[in-house]
Amino acid sequence: MQIKLSPIDRKILRLLQHDADLSAAEIAERVELSQSPCWRRINRLQEEGVIERKVALLNPKKLGLTMTVFVSVKLSGHGRRYLTEFEEAITGYPEVLECYAMAGTMDFLLKVVAQDISSYERFLRDHLLQQPHVQEAHSNIAMSEVKRTTELPLD
Repeated sequence: MQIKLSPIDRKILRLLQHDADLSAAEIAERVELSQSPCWRRINRLQEEGVIERKVALLNPKKLGLTMTVFVSVKLSGHGRRYLTEFEEAITGYPEVLECYAMAGTMDFLLKVVAQDISSYERFLRDHLLQQPHVQEAHSNIAMSEVKRTTELPLD
């Protein structure tokens, strides 16, 4: 269900998406509200689930995770059981940052991080290809990062 947002709500969300460390007082000043109504708006946006959570974004390169791989996965069957089993298994791998169920020729698209090609190959051989219903996995290695953001468009 889509939530109706006021222009001030959108300003608040833009600020929080850019820097979640801002205090309610700093946000209130920037959106030209007093602190209490601003805090109430932020609290309402959290209660309504518009703000899911606040996190720290880490730099993968500084942590030695220099490789990003997009993996297209095709399952051997399309029964609900196969899909559910794969989804449950894939959520247990910390290397998998994102997983999407797809329409088209492949069933899932994964975003995987690894230290290097050897560690990715170990993940692929020891984990992903060991899943009982995986028929195919096609890896596309990202050569460079052109854009990476978590900020959603709010206009």
